[in-house]
Amino acid sequence: MRRLLLIVAAGCSSHHTAEDAPAADAPVTQLPELRFAVVGDTRPANIDDTANYPADIARQIWTDVQTEGPPFAVTTGDYMFASTVGHEVGPQLDLYLGARGAFTGMVYPAMGNHECTGYTASNCGPGGRDGTPPNYTAFMDRMIKPLGFDLPYYEERFAAPDGSWTAKFVFIAANAWTTYEGTWLDKALSEPTTYTFAVRHEPHYSNTAPGVDPTTTILAQHPLTMLITGHTHSYSHVPAYREIIVGNGGAPLTSSTNYGYVIVARQPDSTLQVTSYDYQTHAIIEQFTVAPSGLAP
Repeated sequence: MRRLLLIVAAGCSSHHTAEDAPAADAPVTQLPELRFAVVGDTRPANIDDTANYPADIARQIWTDVQTEGPPFAVTTGDYMFASTVGHEVGPQLDLYLGARGAFTGMVYPAMGNHECTGYTASNCGPGGRDGTPPNYTAFMDRMIKPLGFDLPYYEERFAAPDGSWTAKFVFIAANAWTTYEGTWLDKALSEPTTYTFAVRHEPHYSNTAPGVDPTTTILAQHPLTMLITGHTHSYSHVPAYREIIVGNGGAPLTSSTNYGYVIVARQPDSTLQVTSYDYQTHAIIEQFTVAPSGLAP
C-alpha cells in the first residue's frame, strides 16, 4: 500500500470498527504543508458500460495531480456505474484504480451513491435497508479497508511538525447512514483543529440521500472550514454553505465546465487558496481564498 512519508503520533491505531467509540486521540499525520487535491465523480454515462469507462480522462487528471505534487488527495465518490446484479463492479474499479495509480500520494475516498445501489436515496452497509451489494463490498474491500477502516465513514487528522496548524478531514457516508455515524460525526467535529474539512458525496441540496440532512444539521453546530462534495458532474463554489462541488472527474458533464480537479493550499497567512483547474489546458477555472473559518478573509 502506498504511504505518505510521515510521523504518526505514538500509541494510536487507525483501525476502527462499529464497536469502537469515536476517539479523540485519532492518529495525527505530520506534514510540512497543508496542500491537497480534490477529484470527484469518475464513471461511465450508462450502467454496466465498462467499455466506455472514462479511464483516459481519469488518468490524465491524476497525472496532472501528480505534477502538482500534493502529498494526498480526497475523492468525492462514484467510481463506478454498475448493476448490483451484474459483473462490472470489479472491472470498473480496476480501470479507476489503474488510472488513479498515476498519482503516487495517498488518496482518501468518500462513498457515493453508486457505491451502494446507484439510487441517491439508497442506504447500504451494516444496518442499511439496502444491505451490502457487490458495489458496496468491492468499494470497502478495495478502497477503504486498505486504509485500515472497517466502515465507510472515517476521520484523518494532520498537523504541522511545529504545531502551527492542525486539520481534520471527516469523510461522511451519506449512503450508509446510521445513528451511530451521527454520534461519531458529532464527536469527531468536537475535536478542536485549525481547519475542519467535511467530505461527503452529495451536496447540500441532494437531500434525498439519507445522510445529507442529518449531517448538515450536525455540521452547523461546529466550526467548518470547507464542505467538499460531488454528485453533480461539474465544479462550483457555494459560499453560503462553505462548499465546493467537485464532480468533474470523468462522469458525464452537466455544465460547460470541463473535466478537472482542485488544489487546496495553505498560505503563509493561514488562509487557504482554492484553485480549480481544467485537466486539458491547465487553465484556472476559479480561484478564491478562505480563512480557517471558511469565510472570506
